[in-house]
Amino acid sequence: MPSADLNAPHGGRLSDAQVKDADVASARERAAKLPRIRLSDRSICDVVCLGTGVYSPLDGFMGKADYEAVIAGMRLANGLIWPIPITLPVSDDEIGAVREKGRAALVTDSGSVLATIDVSEMFPSDVAREAPAVYRTSEATHPGVALIANAPKTLVAGKLTLLDAPDFGFPNEYRTPAQTRELFSSLGWKTVVGFQTRNPVHRAHEYLQKVAMETVDGLMLHPLVGLTKDDDIPATVRMDCYRTLLAKYYPPKRAVLSIFPAAMRYAGPREAILHAIARKNYGCSHFIVGRDHAGVGSYYGSFDAQHIFDGIEEELGIAILRFDNASWCNACEAMVTDKTCPHGAADRVSLSGTKVREMLRAGQRPPREFSRPEVADILIEAMAATPEKATPAR
Repeated sequence: MPSADLNAPHGGRLSDAQVKDADVASARERAAKLPRIRLSDRSICDVVCLGTGVYSPLDGFMGKADYEAVIAGMRLANGLIWPIPITLPVSDDEIGAVREKGRAALVTDSGSVLATIDVSEMFPSDVAREAPAVYRTSEATHPGVALIANAPKTLVAGKLTLLDAPDFGFPNEYRTPAQTRELFSSLGWKTVVGFQTRNPVHRAHEYLQKVAMETVDGLMLHPLVGLTKDDDIPATVRMDCYRTLLAKYYPPKRAVLSIFPAAMRYAGPREAILHAIARKNYGCSHFIVGRDHAGVGSYYGSFDAQHIFDGIEEELGIAILRFDNASWCNACEAMVTDKTCPHGAADRVSLSGTKVREMLRAGQRPPREFSRPEVADILIEAMAATPEKATPAR
């Protein structure tokens, strides 16, 4: 059983909408008779996160009262902190049958039934309010705004029943919040720091993680493997980097690699809160927030995702570790940030994303002070086999 010493789930309870194995066959028979709602890639991730407790205490897609309250004030209608609407769009040709039946099967593009939903209400989305509130912009060039602007405008609310939780291609690293809590307990961890990433881990990230590890029992390296931008490094490549790095440079009983099945929304500060809540549900007591967390382009300030926790951190119930940019300083002969180093840019080993991509595509390793050679080699091999758009993000 999970230890009572671990951080409590958000709202005090861990949701679990998964059908027991013995009941899956009969549940699928019933689902086959229901009208269908086809899920987008983002909604597939949301269904998994809702059904397995990642988004506790939510156990289904939001109704209108929660939707409007979250947009207006980053709280559910009951007052609990929640930063981003978790909603399910339904197309016009699906609305009639879903409304008549009151239940629906949620299916992937291949027709596989992922879950069912007991419909509690249907209501229109309000992109004109949601976009500027959540993403701080209404520009269609923002990937998060584009998703909600191009989605169907009718939203379906209701409790989920999860029939199938995909492992996203990583069966050894897929764990639900209940399973990570059991793992942490078995390792004797009471305090756990979570690290969110959608990029390869370079020396700067490694430094932040290891600084945090000095004060907690363990690290959960928790890469997001759900929907990301087309130019983000594929999850399969990133996972090879993470496995190699942990095997060679981290104590085996103090660091765990586990996947985060959410979709990126690129909502910057608000998404940082969502990521913190999710890690709280996984059992983490601490969460690292660095520069431009969940950002994209120039829509957010470099440290807006840290400032948004000011005044709510204690209520939120997870300690936020705020870190500045880190890099190697030749003068200090160490990894540093501006908080610990007096030297200027001339002494720092700092490479732009463009320069790193050029080096990797040319088969050249970046300096060891920037990236572990084993990680660089994995990226060099992957980039040689992929089109140029598959490049490392910041």
